[in-house]
This record gives sequence, C-alpha cells and structure tokens, in this order.
Amino acid sequence: MNYSKSLTEARLIKRYKRFLADVELDDGQIITVHTANTGAMTGCAIPGTTVWISNSHNSKRKYLFSWEIASQEDGEKIGINTHLANHLVKEAIEKGIISEFKHFETIQTEVPYGQEKSRIDLLLTQSDGQKCYLEVKNVTACYEPGVAAFPDAVTARGSKHLRELEWMVQQGHRGIIFFCVQREDVLFVRAAQEIDPLYARTLKEVLQKGVEVLAYGVTFLQAEGASTPTGIILNNKLEFLI
Repeated sequence: MNYSKSLTEARLIKRYKRFLADVELDDGQIITVHTANTGAMTGCAIPGTTVWISNSHNSKRKYLFSWEIASQEDGEKIGINTHLANHLVKEAIEKGIISEFKHFETIQTEVPYGQEKSRIDLLLTQSDGQKCYLEVKNVTACYEPGVAAFPDAVTARGSKHLRELEWMVQQGHRGIIFFCVQREDVLFVRAAQEIDPLYARTLKEVLQKGVEVLAYGVTFLQAEGASTPTGIILNNKLEFLI
C-alpha cells in the first residue's frame, strides 16, 4: 500500500488526550495532529523522536494532519495508524501474500456476526464454500527485543471478539484472530498478560477450542537514500508464542 499523499517528517513534542499530539516541523513550526491510535502506544510516543504525518488537505477538518508513523530511539519505525490494519490485511490476502488464504472467492468487511452484536473485520468465503471470520488487531507494543505484544491497554472489546470467534467455530466456520504488527523489528508475537490477564487467558482458552491465530509484520517502503516512507506492506509471517 502506498500512502495516498507524501508524508511529512516531524519531531514529536508530546501526545495527549489520546487523540492529539504536538509535533515540530523542520521550519520550527509547532502543530497539533490527530492520532487515530487510542491505545497506550507504549514505546511509540517518545518525545524528541522522529514521526511522519500525512496532510488530509481537507479544510473542514479541525486538524489537517494525521500521525501515521512513530519511531523508537534507535530509529526503528512503527506504524501507529490503527485504521490501516484492516486495509493492509485485505490487500495482502488479495495479492496472495498470505499463503493461508490463497483459495478464497470473496472478501466482505464489517459484516454483523456472533451473539454479542459485533461486526467482523473481514469475512472470507473460500472456494469450497467455507466461511472464515477474521478479527484484525493492530499491534505496536514491544516489551522485550524481537517480541511484539497485544494489547497495550486493557481491552474488554478484545475479549468480546475472542468469544465471538469461538462461537463462529462452534457453528462450523473458521475463526481467526489476526495480529497485524506494524513493525519490522520483531519475529514473534505474544499476548500481553502483564497488561490484560483476562485477554491473555481468554485467548488461550479459545485457541484450545478451535480458534486460529495468525500474525504478520510489515515492511516500510522508501526510495533509496530517503528516510521518509512512501508505503507499507504486510509481508512477514511471524510466530505466535502461546
């Protein structure tokens, strides 16, 4: 996926009120940008680090710019726009990058399902007629080298989605929790038990009852010699640590 408009490099001053962050542009101008990620963003909001923002060019928006990418102190990039996760997974499936889904006929989005009035992120119908329910989670946290973790904040909604997937498996369908890791520096993913023990416990239980788990990481695209990313693709299969 290519970013629809060129990103602008900036320096993070601070993130606050969950949805907002102040950044400094190269010319010294300080602006407030919108932040789509409502989680704790552990390790992703370090004052003084480089960030990349997009310009909506929409005069009706209160904040023209949106925060797309963060960086760590070592320069490693992290995609923090949670709104991209579903798109990245859908694109990777359609392009045949995710080998587990090479035989499908249709992909639907935001389809009502389950017992608790939920909407599934992606519903695949396979060539044999089997329905596959994919719940996509954007992952940014990393508490030890090489291992991403989800969630970075307590998520009652996340546990609800796990129960819904278990229900769909009981109805004879496939149910998959899909971790979209917008980082290049990890090889593994795990449940963050230290953050949300209920989610970790529920995940372990539903996996024992037939729910599947998949995790893929990204590659940031950029021109040779340039520092500003031009795109992002989901293409690195990661191992989930139970």
